[in-house]
Amino acid sequence: MDGFVKYYEILLQKAAVDMHSATILYNDFQKGNSVLDIEVILFHLQQAAEKCLKAVLSFHEINYQRVHDLEVLVNLIIDNKIPLQINSVRLIDLSDFAVEGRYSVIHDDLVDAEKYFVEINHLYQQAKELISKN
Repeated sequence: MDGFVKYYEILLQKAAVDMHSATILYNDFQKGNSVLDIEVILFHLQQAAEKCLKAVLSFHEINYQRVHDLEVLVNLIIDNKIPLQINSVRLIDLSDFAVEGRYSVIHDDLVDAEKYFVEINHLYQQAKELISKN
């Protein structure tokens, strides 16, 4: 069985793809690409956070609902005493971009986007380190 990829590894890889996508889009957005909006970038960051949290939960064999609500996932992390150092308020704020952010204008603050990049990168690094200890 060692040759098989585990579900949490797939989730973590997909989180990396979303982070990379957000970074490319953000760089284009900063260059003035008028086709892009910040909500699409924040959507990818939300997806990265969601996949990181689900990877950690999956790694710990904790069942979770099929939700995009980061508050539900963060609460599962906290309730199960999983040692992640996260800014839960900032992560939970990203939940709005899971669905609504794709279809409407919610937010356009680049400063917040930069804070989200820092937070999601930190979450990803912790999840990767935790899973790599396996």
